[in-house]
This record gives sequence, structure tokens and C-alpha cells, in this order.
Amino acid sequence: MTLSRQLVFPYDAPAQRIDAFLADVLPDISRAQLKKLIDHQQVTCDGAATKAGVKLKGGETIEVLLPPPEPSTALAEDIPLHVLYEDQDLIVINKPAGMVVHPATGNVHGTLVNALLHHCDDLAGIGGTLRPGIVHRIDKDTSGVLVVTKNDQAHQHLAEQFHQHSIKREYLALIHGHLPTRKGTIDQPLGRHPVQRKKFSTKARHSKRAVTHWYVVTNFSNEKFSLIRLQLETGRTHQIRVHLSESGHPLVGDPLYGRRSELHHIKDQQLRTLIRQLPGQALHAHTLGFIHPRTGEYLEFSSDIPAPLRHIIAYLEQSGSSHETDYPI
Repeated sequence: MTLSRQLVFPYDAPAQRIDAFLADVLPDISRAQLKKLIDHQQVTCDGAATKAGVKLKGGETIEVLLPPPEPSTALAEDIPLHVLYEDQDLIVINKPAGMVVHPATGNVHGTLVNALLHHCDDLAGIGGTLRPGIVHRIDKDTSGVLVVTKNDQAHQHLAEQFHQHSIKREYLALIHGHLPTRKGTIDQPLGRHPVQRKKFSTKARHSKRAVTHWYVVTNFSNEKFSLIRLQLETGRTHQIRVHLSESGHPLVGDPLYGRRSELHHIKDQQLRTLIRQLPGQALHAHTLGFIHPRTGEYLEFSSDIPAPLRHIIAYLEQSGSSHETDYPI
């Protein structure tokens, strides 16, 4: 059965190409898939077939016709999962650092999707053949809470919440240096790095608005580190990592946006050893809150900081730090 999604372009929004709007509001559908749907006249604007470059000015009704979910081509694998919650509509996972969310070139096994296909017998092909149920992602080397949907209704509902930025997403991070104030906001657009294509940057030619709010939990005087809490207003790829790195405070252990010299400047040998033992950047998706797509109830889930990062924080606390803690960890 063909699925239909109806969307209305806001009256007060600045003019935008229809393909760009759909890419923003339907993050679970790739740009290549959207182009194919438009080319095959599966996208209409105010009832008429449209083209990718059509400019939306406000109030237009867009309908997207999607083919029925296909059986997933990813393989089920018996990989342990830390399940925080599960029902007929969704499952909430505490993802470990080092696990890729879905199969892709170079990572076809050992992903969260492979594990979910073994754990769930009702995941179907929601969201695509290699991304069943995936409505949002966290980076491979970031740990923490992630929600996966089990049916198209739940998928659409959660995708809309992410698009409307009504999802509560809080992260904990250990960064180099001390931020200038106790709290603040980074409002810098992000796009693909103009030279290094694996990276994103605030200096990209084509970018989208990205907003990160930060709050200092603890300033550590020794070696100048800070534990901070972050709230995402938008959810761009590598948003936290880029915003912090380009503000001069990269995440501890970040292999892509950190600086090698940061580790060499640490005088404490034991601390350097602990940092080297991090499986990735010192970033943890601590809290996720959303409206349940079936019941309308607000649900919120949190997970503990993983042991390698917790050991670093404990060591810093024991070695003569100044404390400014206002947030339970």
C-alpha cells in the first residue's frame, strides 16, 4: 500500500526550494530518494506535479507519495542491546560508543540496525531497506539514548517532532578549556566542509541554521577541562563537535575535530592514559524526551555516563579541581 505524507509550507517561512524543504522535514528520506520521487511525479504542490527547483513562498500544501516499506536487506545479528524501553511502537536504546547506527559502505555488520533486526520481529522496513525504524542518529563514537520506531505512524510522528525541534535532547561533554560564562548559545550555521568532505564547518558555502545551548556543570582547574551540559535546538550532523571545536573548546578525544597538540600539552601522565582509553570523543547523549506517538504521553529517558569518561571525571575531581556543579550526573 502506497503511503502519503502531507505537509504545509509555513506562511512566515522564508522562500525555499521544495527539495530543500522536503530534505529538512523528512530527514528519514535521503536526497537521492526525494529526487527520484520528484522525477517520477510522486510529489505534488497544491495538487500539481512539481520540480525540485520550485520555490515555496508560504501556505503551499505538498503531498509526497511513498512506496510501501520494503523488507530490510540488512542482516539480523545477535548483538547485545541495552534496552531502556520497548513497546509495540518504538524501542529506546542506550547505544555504546563505537557502534554505528545503520549499515553503510564500510560498515555492513555490527551496527545498531543489525542488532535491532535480531531483537525485534516487528521492525519491518520502516524508513528504508538499510535504515529500518531509524528516525535520528548519534555518531559512531558518541554514546547514549536513541529512539527507533516500529511502524510508519510512529515514524512519521517522531520525525515531525524532530523537525519541529520539540524533542528534548541533552548531552554531557568534557571539553578542553573553560568557557567564558556559565551558560550561553552558539548559533552558527553548518554545512559540508569546503575541502575536507568528511567534516562539517560553520564556514561552509551551503549551510543550515544550527543552534546549541551550553551550561557549565564543572570547571576543572587542573589541566583546564570543563564538564558541560548541552541542549540541541537543531540536530545537524556533527553539530556539537563543530560548534565546540570552532569556538576553541574541542571535545576531549575527538579524532576528527580535536587537535593532536591538546593531548601532548597535558602534563599529568595518568590523565593522558585515561584519555587515550576513550573509545571516541567525550560526548554522551544523556537525556531524550518526546511525546509518545500513540498515547500522547511525554516520555523521558536518561542513561549513565559510560565508564571510560566517568573515570576521567572522577580522576579530575580527585586531583584538586574547582567545582561548579548544578546538574546531576
